[in-house]
Amino acid sequence: MSSELLSLIMFLVAILALLLGFPVALTLGGTALIFAFIGDSIELFNIGMLSVYPLRILGIMKNEPLVAVPLFIFMGVMLEKSNLAGDLLEAMGKLFGELRGGLGISVLIVGAMLAASTGIVGATVVTMGLLSMPVMLKAGYSPSLASGLICSSGTLGQIIPPSIVLVLLGDILQGANEQASEMKGELVPVPVTAIDLFAGALIPGLILVGLYLSWQIIIALLRPDSCPPIVQDIGEVPMEKWLRLLSVIFPPFLLIIVVLGSILAGIATPTESAAVGAVGSTMLAIRRRAFNINILKNVALDTTKISSMVFIILLGASMFSLVFRGFGGDVLIEEFLKSLPGGKFSAMLLVMIVMFFLGFFLDFIEIIFVVVPIVGPVLIALGYDPLWLGVMIGVNLQTSFLTPPFGFSLFYLRGVAPESVATAQIYKGVIPFIAIQLLGLSLFWTFPNLVTWLPKVIFG
Repeated sequence: MSSELLSLIMFLVAILALLLGFPVALTLGGTALIFAFIGDSIELFNIGMLSVYPLRILGIMKNEPLVAVPLFIFMGVMLEKSNLAGDLLEAMGKLFGELRGGLGISVLIVGAMLAASTGIVGATVVTMGLLSMPVMLKAGYSPSLASGLICSSGTLGQIIPPSIVLVLLGDILQGANEQASEMKGELVPVPVTAIDLFAGALIPGLILVGLYLSWQIIIALLRPDSCPPIVQDIGEVPMEKWLRLLSVIFPPFLLIIVVLGSILAGIATPTESAAVGAVGSTMLAIRRRAFNINILKNVALDTTKISSMVFIILLGASMFSLVFRGFGGDVLIEEFLKSLPGGKFSAMLLVMIVMFFLGFFLDFIEIIFVVVPIVGPVLIALGYDPLWLGVMIGVNLQTSFLTPPFGFSLFYLRGVAPESVATAQIYKGVIPFIAIQLLGLSLFWTFPNLVTWLPKVIFG
């Protein structure tokens, strides 16, 4: 048995253990340790390589951009706990409600805002499902259309900045870019940061939102019975009420613009902007009188739980990648992808397909920490722009989380949707949005400048 074959077996065992439901961090770290000792016993692995692991942990601890993760999580959880989404949905509903499909447009806009602020698919889908599904069904919306709107808007947090997904992906891609430079014999690679990913993902994210909104408008024209207007007399709403509605909508918009704009303008780093976002979300909660010590306690507790989950998975994945490279698994993957007929196109297509199916069973954090460090260096060395690659991975996983029968967002919505909404209706509702996602992927693949243009304009 060769060391490369043992690395492949280790990878398959880790994936199988994850599918069986074992804890992610313990599975990654534990599998790596077991195979490291097995490899050492048959002289296929040097156990001394594990002495490098403490240095890897120290590198994670000293990585300043990762400090933005708990701060962005705090911002999102605070906005969620303060019931801002409910107020936004009510305000948007009053603005667009008299139009056919107006409530659907409101759900998409609010869902996109909430997704951008949290970056967590489950939290957004559950929140929007609890808030908007009963309202939409009561208004006469088709259950399948309502389900599609909620699930699709909830997945936008994968790609719309600011997002913890992009922060984590930026850190992983930076390491992959350095490894790719070693493969190509380059000494000083062009850095890839979360700031670059924020800029690169902005236009694709807005394009996807625009495509979603366009589909809702088309449905309102072709099948008006599926998305009727809400009966209300907006014409007699006094100016004071309009101002109140704008007062609900404007502050969270301003917060996201300040956080994202300060990053793109180079005024602040993602960590500094995330801190502003955390303070700003707290001030919004105080302003709405939706803040007390219990809410702060719950937000802090949820932030600690989610952040701890992210970082312990990162530590386990670091051990896994260390042992995998020690076995020479990275060389095996590199040779396999380079030998595919069709060159780098086939390699990229195969990786995207594999990630798509892994998205049925694994969360984005697991895929980013386990798969991207293995395949990322090879794809970058083959000539793909790491920034473009990161956005394509984000949109691909977003599509996977929507796809029946295993898409994560479908399970989240099924858990909170009324019993009158059949699972088949949820599946039917997301199919048009999957087609939109595939259209978006095709556009970004065919026209990579949609991703790379804005970073070049901003950062040169």
